[in-house]
Amino acid sequence: MVADKIANALRLTAVDPDAARLGLKPGMALADARARIPDLAVASADRYADLALLEAIADASERFTPLVALDPPHGLILDVTGVAHLFGGETATLEKVRAWIARQDFCVRAALAGTADAARALARFADGAVVAEGAEKEAVSALPAEALDVAGAIIHALRRAGLKTIGQIATRGRGELRTRFGSEFVFTLDCLLGEAERPIAPRAFVPDVVAEQNFAEPVVSATAIAGAILRLAANLASRLERRGEGARRFEAGFFRADGQMRRIAVETGEATRDCGTVERLFREKLDALSDPLDPGFGFDLIRLSAGFLQPVEGKSGTLDAKDHEREIRRLADRLAARLGSHRVLVLQPQDTHIPEREAVAAPAQSAWDSKQDFSANPDTDDGAQRPLRLFARPEPVEAVAEIPDGPPLRFRWRNVLHHVVKADGPERIAPEWWRHDEAMPVRDYFRIQDSLGRRFWIYRAGMYGETARPRWYVHGSFA
Repeated sequence: MVADKIANALRLTAVDPDAARLGLKPGMALADARARIPDLAVASADRYADLALLEAIADASERFTPLVALDPPHGLILDVTGVAHLFGGETATLEKVRAWIARQDFCVRAALAGTADAARALARFADGAVVAEGAEKEAVSALPAEALDVAGAIIHALRRAGLKTIGQIATRGRGELRTRFGSEFVFTLDCLLGEAERPIAPRAFVPDVVAEQNFAEPVVSATAIAGAILRLAANLASRLERRGEGARRFEAGFFRADGQMRRIAVETGEATRDCGTVERLFREKLDALSDPLDPGFGFDLIRLSAGFLQPVEGKSGTLDAKDHEREIRRLADRLAARLGSHRVLVLQPQDTHIPEREAVAAPAQSAWDSKQDFSANPDTDDGAQRPLRLFARPEPVEAVAEIPDGPPLRFRWRNVLHHVVKADGPERIAPEWWRHDEAMPVRDYFRIQDSLGRRFWIYRAGMYGETARPRWYVHGSFA
């Protein structure tokens, strides 16, 4: 038995078949259960482990449809609209789903109906029912009021009014029910009767285009897996070409024969439909996995899907062109597949003149479309006005300088004394008053060169005569 604390009382949340035959059932108080069976073996519920298990079953259930939603604590909702014919019809689909989950050593109750609420109620109270679209009202009429899955107080009130079945409740006026139990109750009733529908929220990425391959004998070799991905990518490519589109996200689902499922995705910086590129990206991803893809007893189904579609013209959806920009994007895609997209970054310019705020690092693949060029700084005989390398934080130094506006003559940084032989500046940067940045003092930046030829970017924070004690900082290096 499994028990959990519900409404300040320990209650059974799951029972095994032997306990069920003895009259125990979920929802019963643990004290009552022990009164019947003193030596009852009870385990504490682990909600997080239960949810993780339910999510694992949901992942594996995507072999039947990509539209799978959780119905906690113990249920799943599969939208098989348009796919039932692939498994031999609605009845055959239901039996295949039931048999497949039962092979994982789970007890299963299942039903198929036109709305999720009707299917859920029938699974609980009419296991195995298959209801034609539009026939939900007749199918659920004989179900008890508990099939509504509403608060116990509402069920008690309905029974006191003599409304013990869904059919009896449905005969009452909606205005009467709405006044007594609220609009949500009426909506739930209409969904159960098939007169309204509550959309499900699929837990996984819903692809725009899908291709899959079933294997009579599960495959385990890396060569067979790579070959399957290449064939599926070619299938997607031909379909995307007919649509005049390319994709920026590809996701592969690997379904093991023992019911486990693994999902792996790659992204591209621009829309593509080149099957060779997709296969190479997945090869990079699979080679770099910290948790390698374990085929177990083999994969009996591999599915490849494409999303984030964008129009492409002619062959521009491929990555075969040898222009410089295309090569950089392809390199970023391969690095992102191997290292993760959050580790391959580009600098995006910002609308500010404060040096440390002029750029932010963003994932390269998502930043290509909005990527802006930094305005070029004019060059002088001594090099660029600003260094390419800025320190994460300006580092304080001790400096001796001409006042009020002269450059430093010498400074001590990291316990090393530097003698300045050449200086250029100042470049004055004032705080951005429109951002209410009053804490930042005026900065005077100097490009300096020490006696050993090393070049630094140094600034004075504050002005002599206006600030009690101006401070000096090294902000970057030209080396």
